Amino acid sequence: MTKEQAKGAVQTTVLLFVFLTVLAGTLSPMQSAVNGQLGKHVGDGHLASVISFGTGLILMLIVVFTNRNWRSSYLALPGQMRRGVVPWPNFFAGICGSAVVLSEGISAGILGVATFQTSLISGMVISGILCDRLGVGVEHKEPLSLPRILGALMAIGATVLVVSPNFQAPHMIGLAVLPFVAGLLAGWQPAGNSTIGKVAGSMIVSVTWNFTVGFLILGSVYVIRLITGHAEFMLPDAWWMYLGGPLGLISIGLMALLVRKTGLLLLALASTAGQLIGSIVIDLAIPQLGGHVYTVTVLGALTALIASGIAMIPSKKPEVTA
Repeated sequence: MTKEQAKGAVQTTVLLFVFLTVLAGTLSPMQSAVNGQLGKHVGDGHLASVISFGTGLILMLIVVFTNRNWRSSYLALPGQMRRGVVPWPNFFAGICGSAVVLSEGISAGILGVATFQTSLISGMVISGILCDRLGVGVEHKEPLSLPRILGALMAIGATVLVVSPNFQAPHMIGLAVLPFVAGLLAGWQPAGNSTIGKVAGSMIVSVTWNFTVGFLILGSVYVIRLITGHAEFMLPDAWWMYLGGPLGLISIGLMALLVRKTGLLLLALASTAGQLIGSIVIDLAIPQLGGHVYTVTVLGALTALIASGIAMIPSKKPEVTA
């Protein structure tokens, strides 16, 4: 095989894995659609998030407790948190994930998957820029360069675009702010999970801990609501409404495998593209979900994708974190 043929084979392989990453990215809007419908069915977005986190946690505990090393690492984490092995906020990265799932249960079924995902991703773009600037979870600080500031402004613009059809409905704007705020929190989550993964020696243990924290936080608040008479417990009859947690786990697993072939930059861009494309396709293909795709919805999704790409452009002279 000549050098040109070998280079062509490598490029073809990379393109294949980028395509697979785009497909894997569509799992996120599928999860949003499931949790959104679950929230509408049970009439309580909070309960929907508890069910989604609960199913994911059960699956992860089964996986972790069948392996002696993973089981030991998982059970050791509470003690390590008490001893301050790493800064304690890292142990609560699961709160960020719970905020995303909670916002899915409350607003995705009303906003539509495309609007929800665009607002969520826009918040994550801004959060990622701020985390890079502050050196949270990265080896080098990234100054607020002109491209990154432009990316943040475009992310805000993307949210405004997708929400614009609902300017006459204040409650809809409030619902759209929810995933945006969840995205601001979720931008830091990978840094916290990565730190716990290093302490535990396994990202599988870290993901399980993430689900544990999220479920305990959401579940505790829900129990308080039940006791005080502000909530009613019920379970959905449709089996597919329990798929929110498993879809999230499959997405995490696929990304962990695909990053080895694509690299972090391509993975982030391709998965973001998959999220946005998938969300629009879902709203168009299943209008029964209640999502409306306007021209500004597509423009907003495209703007969010471009903002993500711009935000990932590294600075020429990164600052070393302390």
